[in-house]
Amino acid sequence: MGERRTWADKKAEIMSRPGAGAAYEAARIRFELGEAVRLRREQLGLTQAELAERTGLKQPAVARFEAGGTMPTIPMLERLAEALEMRLTVQFQPLREAS
Repeated sequence: MGERRTWADKKAEIMSRPGAGAAYEAARIRFELGEAVRLRREQLGLTQAELAERTGLKQPAVARFEAGGTMPTIPMLERLAEALEMRLTVQFQPLREAS
């Protein structure tokens, strides 16, 4: 058996690989978008099936999106925003200001 390493050591090793940072950032964006849609859907008292009907999607597609499993297009985000009674705003932020 090899030596045991901490999670921080393992994460540092993984993040040092080429392309890992970009993959991590894409996953973070998918997760945050999905979470925002789920929270708003729940605020409105909608089921995934009801949101799917409003957007022209199928319920499994909404579930995948909310779980961070898909990267949406701008038109998809516009459809979701309208169905969730919201306005879509896309902006660029300098990296030093982004959280």
